[in-house]
Amino acid sequence: MRELAAQLDQPLLAPCDVASDEQITDLAATIDREFGGLDFFVHGAAFAPAPELSNPFVDTSREGFRIALDVSVYSLVGLTRAVAPLMEKRGGGSIITLTFIGSQRVFPNYNVMGVSKAALEASVRYLAADLGPRGIRVNAISAGPIKTLAAAGISGFSNILQVYRDRAPLRRNVELGEVADAAVFLLGPASRGVTGEILLVDSGFHVSGL
Repeated sequence: MRELAAQLDQPLLAPCDVASDEQITDLAATIDREFGGLDFFVHGAAFAPAPELSNPFVDTSREGFRIALDVSVYSLVGLTRAVAPLMEKRGGGSIITLTFIGSQRVFPNYNVMGVSKAALEASVRYLAADLGPRGIRVNAISAGPIKTLAAAGISGFSNILQVYRDRAPLRRNVELGEVADAAVFLLGPASRGVTGEILLVDSGFHVSGL
């Protein structure tokens, strides 16, 4: 994160526990003080306790379910509420979050995260409806599987990668740059008429039956 920030003209690194309303409020105040507004916001927070991914979904604990939904879904709501006034100062803005097709289909060892992504996608639609009159758009990118630190926590992830390579129309996995390009589109003026959308960037895997 620090290496990425070092490449920016005016980097600001600020701590924020997305499970804390107080820290979310403090983050928004810091952004307002430093920049006087906000043009866009990218939400990428997601977490579930490891046992909830390795155990059968029917054995999901109440606390594990609560944590997964709080960190992975409610954080979008809480952060959006905090940054929306900053976007209004700029005449509107764009918000995106990251989801996965596990919200619609069953993937091994994804379990409560799949349920969380389904709730996240529904939240995108409701937030888009709420904030549209204020000039703020809310969308999501549903990317194909990519080797990341988070993905390392999903058992059998390499098998999922191979299935995508075999069945996606493009016969390959997506690359980080392709997801980044989609994000730039949704955050910028080229998508000014797009909100409440789940944009799939998955080499076309979602259209395949067999």
